[in-house]
Amino acid sequence: MRSSVDMNVLLLTLSVCLQASFLAVSGKSLKEGECEVCAGVLKKLHERLEVEERTNEDSITAGFMELCKTAKGPEQRFCYYVGGLEESATRIVGEMSKPFSWGMPHLKVCEKLLAKDAQICDLKYPKVIDLKTVDLKKLKVKELKKILNDWDERCEGCVEKSDFVKRIEELKKVHMREEL
Repeated sequence: MRSSVDMNVLLLTLSVCLQASFLAVSGKSLKEGECEVCAGVLKKLHERLEVEERTNEDSITAGFMELCKTAKGPEQRFCYYVGGLEESATRIVGEMSKPFSWGMPHLKVCEKLLAKDAQICDLKYPKVIDLKTVDLKKLKVKELKKILNDWDERCEGCVEKSDFVKRIEELKKVHMREEL
């Protein structure tokens, strides 16, 4: 049987370890460029709101819900995580709107959200490929397929990377003119 002193030491050690692990997870300070989707959505929200609405939690929440109705891609996913969509599994909009109403910087608000949901900062905007300057042979097959998909084109019978490159080169003439 252990003595009460041993138990106290054990409990103290355990509590210090738990606090240290909590600080390691929640105490991370975000830098510019990190958590890009969260910061991007909050900047959009800030721009959409009138000056007097930026200090009212209810106005911020309503503005966020409205923004989420038209969000696409990673921004829609962010809305889902925070609770801006009707089908969201969780709702932590209050964790966003309260510090936002205080005028807290976007990245600090994202840090608070990150402490509640670790997925928040995993979201990234899709990489934009400049087809005028990129060497298609250096891209991955997944990226080549994405280019074709963005153009609503298919590459029937394409197996090798060179097949995808050849197909994109054929279609480049048609689709690049439309983009100009």
